[in-house]
Amino acid sequence: MYDLAIIGGGPGGYVAAERAGAKGLKVVLIEKKALGGVCLNEGCIPTKTLLYSAKLYDNAFGGVKYGIEAKEVGFDFSKMMSRKQKVVNKLVGGVGAKMKMFKVKTIHDKAIIKGRTQQGIEITTSQEDIIASNLLICTGSEAFIPPIPGLDNLSDVILTNREILQLKQRPASLVIIGGGVIGMEFASFFNSLGAKVTVVEMMDEILGGMDVELSGMLRQMYAKKGIEFNLQSKVTKVDGNHVTFQKDGTVHTVSAEKILVSVGRKPVIEGYGLENLNIELHKGGIKVDEKMRTNIPNVYAAGDVTGFSLLAHTASREGEVVVNNLCGRKDQMRYHAIPAVVYTNPEIAGVGISEEVAKAKGIAYKIAKLPMAYSGRFLAENEGGSGMCKVLVGPKYGEVLGVHMLGNPSSEMIYGACMAIEAELTLKELEEVVFPHPTVSEIFKETVFDFGH
Repeated sequence: MYDLAIIGGGPGGYVAAERAGAKGLKVVLIEKKALGGVCLNEGCIPTKTLLYSAKLYDNAFGGVKYGIEAKEVGFDFSKMMSRKQKVVNKLVGGVGAKMKMFKVKTIHDKAIIKGRTQQGIEITTSQEDIIASNLLICTGSEAFIPPIPGLDNLSDVILTNREILQLKQRPASLVIIGGGVIGMEFASFFNSLGAKVTVVEMMDEILGGMDVELSGMLRQMYAKKGIEFNLQSKVTKVDGNHVTFQKDGTVHTVSAEKILVSVGRKPVIEGYGLENLNIELHKGGIKVDEKMRTNIPNVYAAGDVTGFSLLAHTASREGEVVVNNLCGRKDQMRYHAIPAVVYTNPEIAGVGISEEVAKAKGIAYKIAKLPMAYSGRFLAENEGGSGMCKVLVGPKYGEVLGVHMLGNPSSEMIYGACMAIEAELTLKELEEVVFPHPTVSEIFKETVFDFGH
């Protein structure tokens, strides 16, 4: 009898298992593939590893701006991919070691939920029949394939984020259907390596959900680097290497060696007996409350399977909420300070509400924004680069409502804004915080200072 059974070893599942094991619970973690889930094996980590290789390549070419002359600059695609896999393998091994450290039993097998009885929740695998007092479902998400003619079956030409990470050589050209986070990160990577990249996006702007002004600035930067963007364009057919789409009432066709389908992800709710629990669903995912409880007692869900905030760090925090409540600590999930990051070059990051959200919801706000070049460190390390920091605050108390940044290293700075929003810091309180100098992070304080002048 286990205190907690977890189905899915991604960021939600393995973090929950680690926390629960550390608190003395008897835990079993069931994962049919490699530990780490999509994030570690097919998403966050492999893409960032490749993007860092591409950034180094970009920097080598741009070295002349800093007085560095690299006579010969090239890249080895196979070595990039090999290093990517080495990083993934090492981290997967690290997760496994953590499970052993906290005495979490790990079963690499497919799990089938049989139902809930007086004894607990029953789950079967080919290795063991399991009864647990509590069940946490962390089955994640998978690439959504839209019902577009020609996308019925993936091929060596039509790829998702999974297949594109297994390429043996860099394609000469790539069409990306969807200009969201995943699409833009792959666009950045392959553009840096010299591939001809075309992005076809149905919305008015790339990176839906991010600050529109900064997203537009990033798109313009990449347009100058050679990426072709087709916004407000609806793909109607894919035929071999050809993608047909409608734009401004006109039919267009673009061809490429490879086609990446990147129009979003959907919760995995089939194939493991979820129907045997009669769990309530909402918008294609498992419906949960602020404590990640489902409508079935002792059954919880965390991560992408809820269909709400499909981010690895959200999943980890949701898993923590479940474990804290199981162990007697009152905790609930809050989503107002969840950061979003796009690891392009330059990076873009945001947390809290954007201008668009504030206007749509009728939330009063004041806004200040400064070019990243106001930071001496940014200027020193980004010759010819541009970017911006935007801060939204409440008009009455000056509490931080949202922070949005374009420019490197936004991904490493945004946590400060998360803490400010979570702690409900005001302009006055932020003005009293000492930032290290010289750092790019000072742009946050400089933007805040700009409210009063």
